[in-house]
Amino acid sequence: MVMRTPLYWVRDERFDDQFPDTARALSEPNGLLAAGGDLSVDRILEAYKQGIFPWFSDGQPILWWAPDPRSIMRPDEMKISRSLRKTLKREPFVVTFDKAFGKVIRGCAAPRGDLAGTWITQSMINAYEALHRHGYAHSIECWLAEDLVGGLYGVALGQVFFGESMFSRVTDSSKVAMVHLLARLNEWGYQLIDCQVHNPHLVSLGAKTISRDVFGGLLAMHCATEASELAWLKRPVQ
Repeated sequence: MVMRTPLYWVRDERFDDQFPDTARALSEPNGLLAAGGDLSVDRILEAYKQGIFPWFSDGQPILWWAPDPRSIMRPDEMKISRSLRKTLKREPFVVTFDKAFGKVIRGCAAPRGDLAGTWITQSMINAYEALHRHGYAHSIECWLAEDLVGGLYGVALGQVFFGESMFSRVTDSSKVAMVHLLARLNEWGYQLIDCQVHNPHLVSLGAKTISRDVFGGLLAMHCATEASELAWLKRPVQ
């Protein structure tokens, strides 16, 4: 008989109630570590520093995840396909940073194709907009004329950018946003981009997987080291 470790429950508004070691995360579903707690700025930042992120649907308690392996990118190891390079050369889009965070996160939350529902619930939107107001969450926008046609958002801590989600309404728009982000993160001295789980879209740009233990060691090193003081101040970017 297979015995399962009971899921750890985080108590609301108790910041002395720490997350468990990520080694306790379940293998099925991969990475499920804990439930409960809240989506306060302090709670989410503490989670990211330990390689943990929230992901849940309406009707569920807050669920916290630390999958193994972990998908990452290095800003200086970006790959650009021939077709994407042609798009970049044509420069059809204007790319900006932190100009429309609310529109980007809602674009990421919008229904996609035949997929029903979204994990970017209203409570998640509220939480990440609070992170944005505190200077931790950031958006990259891709515009075609006056229309927002793609973008992505995530959280920056030290020299690590934790990517959360992206959306695209025009071919290559989210990839163009990612290319601009990677170039800027490299310029600012960032060392790591967390992509959470395997995604073919990001693999095409250079994402790879590493073990959860190695990822934790990288976080301990790079979250504690500040990026350039100019980070996130140079905008708009074109």
